[in-house]
Amino acid sequence: MELARDYSEPNPLKKLALGDWLYALVVLAAAGTTFGLYGGAMDYYEHAILAGATVGLTGLGWFWKAFRWYLPLCGAVALAGIGLYDHDLARAQVSFGLKYALSSQSAIMWMCTLFFLATGVYWAGLLKRSDTLTRIASGLTWAAAVMGLAGMFVRWYESYLIAPDVGHIPVSNLYEVFVLFCLITALMYLYYEAKFAARQMGAFVLLVISAAVGFILWYTFDRQAHEIQPLIPALQSWWMKIHVPANFVGYGAFAIAAMLGLAELVALRGWLAGKLPAPEVLDEVMYKAIAVGFLFFTIATILGAMWAADAWGGYWSWDPKETWALIVWLNYAAWLHIRLVKGWRGAPLAWWALIGIFVTSFAFLGVNMFLSGLHSYGSL
Repeated sequence: MELARDYSEPNPLKKLALGDWLYALVVLAAAGTTFGLYGGAMDYYEHAILAGATVGLTGLGWFWKAFRWYLPLCGAVALAGIGLYDHDLARAQVSFGLKYALSSQSAIMWMCTLFFLATGVYWAGLLKRSDTLTRIASGLTWAAAVMGLAGMFVRWYESYLIAPDVGHIPVSNLYEVFVLFCLITALMYLYYEAKFAARQMGAFVLLVISAAVGFILWYTFDRQAHEIQPLIPALQSWWMKIHVPANFVGYGAFAIAAMLGLAELVALRGWLAGKLPAPEVLDEVMYKAIAVGFLFFTIATILGAMWAADAWGGYWSWDPKETWALIVWLNYAAWLHIRLVKGWRGAPLAWWALIGIFVTSFAFLGVNMFLSGLHSYGSL
């Protein structure tokens, strides 16, 4: 007599190791400490965001093992900087550690420097076919991401040192979101780099991050954009805390896809022969990046519509930013449809992904430069 087979799925929690549970405990302890210190100043929506972030960061650490050390390290570096302030913003000018390393601006400048270095080392490793150099470049990218996120945490604290009513999460202007773009793009790339064991991709992906770093440097030294400003009334909303990060996961993913599309076109033409991953690998990573980016961009668009209804009384007003967000969404929806339904691969979709970055860039930056509307917060 044949025994009945057990088709039930194994409990995923049984696959978790001690390190996973320790990481979850660290995240939970940090969330509990945050709630204990600031819960009284938070509304119910912010309580929900804190709970959701706790669950999300725990899940991300379980899914991507490297994140288990990355997030606590960023927190430790940020706490070191916060400790040096000793509740006095003026110490940024007299404390050696703050002035040269751990104030938000110093940390972000270190991020910029490390990203530039990583780009150069990635290209040197690609051209020389050196696994050692690409490994060093990967380490520099991780270091840049650590300094960038730690700098953002410290900047958040600095805004409250200026005045309690000035304090806000640092995702409110072009300077802050460009830093966020660099971080998200780098972290997503590092995940794909490890998953596909293809560090050579970094030579292309880090180009777009370096371009963003160049903008940060110009915006900092020419426009003094790094100075913390109070939020304008339209941005004084808890919606900003979830809408903006979701948007920039989409932007970062689309940027990665564009640069991998460029790399695939180079590989298909036989340039850098034997130095790049196979075109099929680049095509697969490009597809996965667009799929993830499209998901988060869709979520961000829905959140943005809900924010608009809350702030202006309507879900959609055909504001230039909303219109271009729809164009971006339709562009990548069509890209995914063509790939999944029609089965397209190779050069056509690589060109499409590459051109898509210009569409996305106009929605992100061009609208602020050339058009005016309800979303004209980050003018140059």
